[in-house]
Amino acid sequence: MKKVVILYWAKGGNAEKAANVVYKKLGADKADLFDVESFDTSKLTDYKLAILGGSTVGADNWEDATNDNMWNRFFREIENKDLSEMTFAAFGLGNQMLYPDNFVDALGVFHDEIIKSHGKIIGRWPVKGYRFTNSEGAQKDEFYGLALDEDTEPELTDERVTRWLAQLDKEMGF
Repeated sequence: MKKVVILYWAKGGNAEKAANVVYKKLGADKADLFDVESFDTSKLTDYKLAILGGSTVGADNWEDATNDNMWNRFFREIENKDLSEMTFAAFGLGNQMLYPDNFVDALGVFHDEIIKSHGKIIGRWPVKGYRFTNSEGAQKDEFYGLALDEDTEPELTDERVTRWLAQLDKEMGF
């Protein structure tokens, strides 16, 4: 059994690109990679760690009425499961220059949804070095997970992912 599942949405953009970076650094022997639409949620507890990744989108895309939001579907499928034995980490993508008031807000959504299912969250990341004015994905001086900006700082992604995975390894030991 592999220890880590990496789930991302949306396909074909920066979230998928970042998920592939994480997957390649972990290696196929330790991790499986799925877009969240194709993942069978009944298999979630087969893993010790679930890494969730996504881009920040408008609030309307997270509402129940939005049928094409695959994260919404995923969280509705797991909302009544007791995931207290599961560990989660997340990475979020955003654009600090164009959307400084909503930078990596998706990390906040991931955090809140995981807490509802009693999952353990690891992988907080410092806000130092980022330029934004507000984020639902941050609390005090930390993001709820790894913050990536492929639009304005793509050259930092590889190093940030490497450091974050080393941090997850210390926190969890995978």
